[in-house]
Amino acid sequence: MTQATNETSWFAKRITLNRIWREHFKEYYAPKNFNFWYFFGSLAMLTLAIQLLTGIWLTMHYTPSAKDAFASVEYIMREVNYGWLLRYMHSTGASAFFIVIYLHIFRALLYGSYKTPRELVWYLGVIMYLLLLAEAFCGYLLPWGQMSYWAAQVITSLFTAIPVVGAKLALWIRGDFNVADATLHRFFALHVIAIPLVLLLMVWLHILALHTVGSNNPDGIDIKKNVDENGKPRDGIAFHPYYTVKDMVGATVFLIIFASVVFFAPEMGGYFLEHANFQPANPLMTPDHIAPVWYMTPFYAILRAIPDKLGGVIAMFSAVFIFFLLPLLDRSPVRSMRYRGWLSRTALTLFAISFIGLGYLGAVAVTPLRTLAAQILTVIYFAFFLLMPVYTKLEKCKPLPERLT
Repeated sequence: MTQATNETSWFAKRITLNRIWREHFKEYYAPKNFNFWYFFGSLAMLTLAIQLLTGIWLTMHYTPSAKDAFASVEYIMREVNYGWLLRYMHSTGASAFFIVIYLHIFRALLYGSYKTPRELVWYLGVIMYLLLLAEAFCGYLLPWGQMSYWAAQVITSLFTAIPVVGAKLALWIRGDFNVADATLHRFFALHVIAIPLVLLLMVWLHILALHTVGSNNPDGIDIKKNVDENGKPRDGIAFHPYYTVKDMVGATVFLIIFASVVFFAPEMGGYFLEHANFQPANPLMTPDHIAPVWYMTPFYAILRAIPDKLGGVIAMFSAVFIFFLLPLLDRSPVRSMRYRGWLSRTALTLFAISFIGLGYLGAVAVTPLRTLAAQILTVIYFAFFLLMPVYTKLEKCKPLPERLT
C-alpha cells in the first residue's frame, strides 16, 4: 500500500490529472434538477468515441482511391473479421451522433442555454456542429457508391453559383473538374485527420467554457448566486458520483438501442445506408433521385425550395450560420421555456415542425406540391430567428422562482 501511495504521489507530482478530476468531476457542482434532456451531452461524447474507435479500425483496411475504394469496403464487409460490425457501427454511429446532437441543440433552445453568460459555450457548440456536417460530408464520399458519388457531385457543383470565384472554388474543392480520385484523397485526409483534430479541440474548449460558467438547468436559474457557508451552491450537487451514475444509466439504454439497430436494422430502410450506395460509383449513370443522408436533408430541402441557384445556396448556408445569432436575437428576460409566454412556445414548436418537415422533403423526390411545402416551411424556419427580437420582447413572462423547483 505504501509503495502504491508513493507511486501515485510521484505520478501526481508530474501530471495534473488529479486536479482535472477534482475540478471537472468530483468538485464540479451541477444543478440538482437535471432531467431527461441532459442525457445528450454525455451521449454525444459516447458517440464521438464510437466514431473515433471504429473509424481508426476501418482505415486499417480501407483504400482511398477511386479504383479500389468500393472494393475495399466490400472486403471489410465480407472478409475482415467483424468488419461488417465495424462498418455498421460506424454508419449507425454517424446517424446516432446527429440524433443526439439535434436533441442536444433542441434542449439548448428549450432552456435558453445560449443566453448570458453561456454565449461562448453556444458559439463553440455551433462551430462543432459545422465541423460535424463537414466531417459527415467528407465521410459520405468514402464508400464510393452511387449515391455518395453523385451527392458529392451535386453539392460541390453548388459552389459554381458564387459569382466570380465560384468555378475556381469548386475546382479547388474537388481537385479536378469532376468528383474524381483527387477528390477522394482530399476528402479522406479531411475526414480522418484534419477535421477530427479540430473537432477534439473544440470539444475540449466547449467543456472548459461550460465548466467555467456552470451548467444551465430547466429553470434557467444561476445556482452560483445561492451558496452555503462553504461556498457550495445550495441547489447543486457534485457531478461525480451523482451525474456520472445517471449518465451511465442513459448510456446503457442508448447502447441497447444502438446495438438493436446495428444488428437488426443497420440500413434503417435506406435512411442510414442508402440502397444506391451498395452499387459502385458510375460517372455515366445518374441515380433517379439524388439526396444527401438524412441529417443534411433539411438544408438540402431549403436549397431546392429557392428557384434561383445562388439564392438557394445562400439560404442553405444561412440556415446553418444563423444559429450564431441566437444570443443576439433573444430579448427575453428569462432563459427557460418554462417561464416564457405562448409566443416563444409557439415559435419553438413551429420551428421543430419545420425542421422535421424539411428533413422529410429533402429526402424525397421533387414535386410542385412538395416544393410549395418546402417554401412554406423555409419561411417558418427563418421566421423563428428573424422575428425572435419581436416576440421575445413583446410576450409576458412568468416570474422566476428564487431557487430551483
